[in-house]
Amino acid sequence: MSEETSRNWFMQAGQRFFSLQPVTWVSARTFHHIDPLVYRLSDGRFTMLSLIGGLPVILLTTTGAKSGKQRTVPLTGIPDGDRYAVIASNWGKKQFPAWYHNLKANPCVTVDQGGKSRAYSAREATPEEYESYWNRAISLYSGYKEYKKRTGGRKIPVIVLEPLEETAPA
Repeated sequence: MSEETSRNWFMQAGQRFFSLQPVTWVSARTFHHIDPLVYRLSDGRFTMLSLIGGLPVILLTTTGAKSGKQRTVPLTGIPDGDRYAVIASNWGKKQFPAWYHNLKANPCVTVDQGGKSRAYSAREATPEEYESYWNRAISLYSGYKEYKKRTGGRKIPVIVLEPLEETAPA
């Protein structure tokens, strides 16, 4: 069964709705505030985006490139074994998302998913990985195609998050 057919009609409609330009304008300004709260209240079981769109959402915590402060943002995390890929679409805006600049400056990040937290290292996808992850991203959320049209020609980066080795306590 494909990702598309495994989503119910409500989730498919939600994805179409959230890819509309006026909706992405509002969502870009609100969901990063709402989703972490819903995630905490549900003990890591879901976010608003995962409920409405059926997307696999992770909470990515980066270190601010300028401030040095911890910043957490909900993102669609494309699972790939013990890795994730995230798409720096910024809802189709012409500029890169702040989290992208943060992880370029500080690639050590934390991913919260399903109520569990783990340290990861972030890097840009290789050209071969890029195509594969981009196609998987579109199969999960067709709105990425719309976002690509709105970027003004900006290439949307694909970031691969690889788990850092866990060391046993001494």
